[in-house]
Amino acid sequence: MSISTTPPASGLRGSVQAQRLVRRRLNRIDRRLNLVLRMLAVGACALIFVTLVALVFQIINDATQAFQREGFGLLTHSAWNPAEHQFGAWPLIYGTLVTSVVSLVLATILGVAIGLFLSILAPKRLAAGVGPLVEMLAAIPSTVIGLIGIIVIAPFVANHVEPALHGVLGFIPLFGQPPGYGNSIFTACLVLTFMVLPIIAALTRDIFTTVPQELIDGANALGATTWEMIRGVVLPTTAPGIISACMLGFGRALGEAIAVTMVIGGQTVAHLNIFLPGDTVASRIAEQFDSPVNQLHLSTLYYLAVVLVLFGIVSNVGARLIGRKMDTTRQ
Repeated sequence: MSISTTPPASGLRGSVQAQRLVRRRLNRIDRRLNLVLRMLAVGACALIFVTLVALVFQIINDATQAFQREGFGLLTHSAWNPAEHQFGAWPLIYGTLVTSVVSLVLATILGVAIGLFLSILAPKRLAAGVGPLVEMLAAIPSTVIGLIGIIVIAPFVANHVEPALHGVLGFIPLFGQPPGYGNSIFTACLVLTFMVLPIIAALTRDIFTTVPQELIDGANALGATTWEMIRGVVLPTTAPGIISACMLGFGRALGEAIAVTMVIGGQTVAHLNIFLPGDTVASRIAEQFDSPVNQLHLSTLYYLAVVLVLFGIVSNVGARLIGRKMDTTRQ
């Protein structure tokens, strides 16, 4: 007498139906969770958009008085005397551009070099230990960096760096006669470099690690030196990412106020000599926003904020266009 081990057909149908019910229930839960996640994402994007629009609208609205009185002439005038209703932003714009560009050039050279060393050249144990230290530099408060600039960087620059550069490159107007007290546009450039460097170094290090290992191995197999491999494979492959990292650092340099205020000197004069004191748009806003002389003075500071926002928008749009063009060219 044989005993059948096959389960009844009714039992199989019941098990399959139970699994289908469970699957339907899970699908309904997934659809609801996906809807909730989509709503949260859309809501977060809408909140950011509304906040930015409201912020820009408020700044432009408060700058209306200064714009109606000064127009675009504010951007070309040099005199700054709020008590006499004289407002000229050109020295501030000049100081902002000079400090941001010089610090970006220095930070890009050093940051890309650090990123290459940590991602490609350094031993893994050394890179694992040094990498977090570089990122921690970005967490140092602006006030602390400003104090370092006053106590350490400014005296060293005044006593050693500026005289040496003037002795070698004094025939160039940018490196004219140093005054000898250290508070200058050049010192502000060095402080900004110290602030922008960790951002570019950390981002480029992560970008360089995304280069496919097959490309690096192929270049090495063809007999390329390390420099040839970096120049021909790593840098062209990651160029759009490097530009984005540099523009992010450039935005930090444009908007930095406290540390720059502590070392730049606060003079509203546009000098070709970067060893002389100057000022920036962000620094002037931070200095005088809490104690405006009159309503027009306050409106002018909002006008300067609009200029700073425009600088940020132009730099970001330009970085995107350059990165897109390089992607298209490479393809």
